[in-house]
Amino acid sequence: METTVLINNEKVNRLKRKIAVITGASSGFGLLAAIELAKNNYHVIATMRDINKRTSLLAGAKKNKIEDNISIFELDVTSQLSIDKLKEYAETAGQIDLLVNNAGYASAGFVEEIPLDEYRKQFDTNFFGLIAVTQALLPRMRAQKRGTIINMSSISGRMGFPGMSPYVASKHALEGWSECLRLELKPFGIHVVLIEPGSYKTNIWTSGKYVTERSLNHDSPYYHYMTQIQEYIDKGSQSFGDPNEVALKIAEVAKTAEPVLRYPIGKGVRLNIFLKNTLKWPIWEKTFLKILNK
Repeated sequence: METTVLINNEKVNRLKRKIAVITGASSGFGLLAAIELAKNNYHVIATMRDINKRTSLLAGAKKNKIEDNISIFELDVTSQLSIDKLKEYAETAGQIDLLVNNAGYASAGFVEEIPLDEYRKQFDTNFFGLIAVTQALLPRMRAQKRGTIINMSSISGRMGFPGMSPYVASKHALEGWSECLRLELKPFGIHVVLIEPGSYKTNIWTSGKYVTERSLNHDSPYYHYMTQIQEYIDKGSQSFGDPNEVALKIAEVAKTAEPVLRYPIGKGVRLNIFLKNTLKWPIWEKTFLKILNK
């Protein structure tokens, strides 16, 4: 299978445009960000693990008449061979102005019932895969002494939530790692940014694909609690935000000369983070569980 798909099979002159690399661009924030950046005259190398899922991105590109601004590249962030191929391909562009580390998924369940391998798989994609992609593209960005790295975190990177420890842990790790990376790269003219969305209408929580089977079993001691959490999420899903807001924020940050480290975004996100950081833990815990159990 070809690993690269140039839209319309045309060679695109990318030297006059800024180059953006986005992981996980087949759906959700990654897809929308690829389209938004292409509309802003970036040439986007939109990567995805399965290029057979490129249909929605191609349709969006055609609708916005930006086909020539997007190249699609097959990338599995858990495969070093795949990442090496991306590095080789990206170097043909001569520059990398923006890296958006977006690839990821959400694994859920209760700690007692989650096989350790599920934690490893979660971290392999959300954390170690992200590090590997960054390491592959960083030498080019450092040599050119400019660029921005946007790491897609979550409000889950700032606070815990029951039944979602693999995802939450991976995002907490990403937050700490990104702080280190920002301090390391600032002297080289490279900005590291965390975007921290709240709840948006993407399929990351609604598919149920990555909930460990044990916590969905009626015999599980956590089954009632798991059902309670799912009902809480389902009840609030009508008020979930439009994911285009996050895509617009990514484009805005990409054009910002001196971006700050964190960009929380979404309904109630800033307030929740403020309360979490302000309230003593016993009060926060009591309030959180009371809301969850309504």
